[in-house]
Amino acid sequence: MPEFGTSGLRGLAVELTDELCATYAAAFVAKHGKGGRLLIGQDRRESSPRITRAVAAGAVSEGAEVVDCGVLPTPALALAAAKEGAVAIMVTGSHIPADRNGLKFYTRAGEFTKADEAPLRDAVAARVAPGVASVEVEENRTARSDYVARYLDGFPAGALKGRRIGVWLHSSAASTVLPEILEGLGAAVVGLGQSDAFISVDTEAVDAETRGILAAWVREHALDALVSTDGDADRPLLVDDRGEVIPGDILGPITARWAGADEVVTTVSANTMVDLMGGFRSVTRTRIGSPYIIAEMEARQGARVAGYEPNGGFLLGWDMERGFRPLMTRDSTLPLLAVLVSAAGRGVAVSALLDDLPQRRTATDRLKDIPREKSLALVEAILGGDHSVLPDGLGRLSHVDQTDGARMAFSSGRIVTVRPSGNAPELRCYVEAESQAAADALLADALSRLRAALL
Repeated sequence: MPEFGTSGLRGLAVELTDELCATYAAAFVAKHGKGGRLLIGQDRRESSPRITRAVAAGAVSEGAEVVDCGVLPTPALALAAAKEGAVAIMVTGSHIPADRNGLKFYTRAGEFTKADEAPLRDAVAARVAPGVASVEVEENRTARSDYVARYLDGFPAGALKGRRIGVWLHSSAASTVLPEILEGLGAAVVGLGQSDAFISVDTEAVDAETRGILAAWVREHALDALVSTDGDADRPLLVDDRGEVIPGDILGPITARWAGADEVVTTVSANTMVDLMGGFRSVTRTRIGSPYIIAEMEARQGARVAGYEPNGGFLLGWDMERGFRPLMTRDSTLPLLAVLVSAAGRGVAVSALLDDLPQRRTATDRLKDIPREKSLALVEAILGGDHSVLPDGLGRLSHVDQTDGARMAFSSGRIVTVRPSGNAPELRCYVEAESQAAADALLADALSRLRAALL
């Protein structure tokens, strides 16, 4: 059955029945949006239009005025909800496989918190499904256009003039939004790889075959950079002029520095480069998932605080002088533009920005179709002292952090983190080393050993 993961309700699309989705929407409106408007957005999965109609039916049964914002990035929906003081539901499975989907909730206070999940689940269990499980609602594209305007107004006109930027369109909810923004800022845009079928893109674990395709496009089209997102466009993907994918936990610190943040909140799995950069008054680490980052950011009210995840999703916690209002949900567009505009403003390649940073690099991937109980048992064994599944040559274990899974730091300076996914039956592994080549080799070794241990 569908369950709450690191961010939102997720499950197999066939288990997200019309009746269940309508009931969740009705219960959500009753608890958080009675007498107001509900904004609905969706990604490009095959199941999303059906689920959107079911969500609309549930909301209408509770007397809500429903606004269908159509296909758009999750942060665009969140921005619109905050502007209107409305509640919202995004129909998306984010980066997980196409046969799955989900619901992401926004209250008038912002993104759904972990404390909100159990009461909503209990309310659903106590309700009878609405009599009508599906309704059509006229689409309103204002939320999408307002999101585009946020970036065209926030960055200088012509900020990307002279830059040639590729956009991997695939099935991203930003496949029309990103090109429009980039062209509006003066870039020459090359659209690539559009797909009618949904493609699962995990920006935190880009496989070797996909990296090869992206690098080939950079060379073939003489690109200064190539950008994309995951399915619902709250996680960025940036490929530099050398054809190398730039990890999200490098995009995050660059964006925080560009924005002028004093304090940074990130996850326990993020690169330690942010600690070595200097310039931030504090760096705080949380469990994995934007709700945990948001809770920590909200505890720092009044501060110039930014948050990010290793998947690249960036959260802005204060009203910037440059005109950007706070957006306390993962956003893909700001980190992409902050890096591209920073490089263009200095008249250097994107890769040159990276060369000036502390040389700490990460790599991450996951083992798919691993039952959660098996992943948990393996993590418990590692925490219990069984390090036979870890690569050789790491040195002495110097520190273990159990904030989320097992994060192990070694005397060699390398770090290995192992944790069950919160969204899918997967075991995730994150590693950090002194170079990208070393991190990639360490990850391959770690995954091979973990896979053998699970067979």
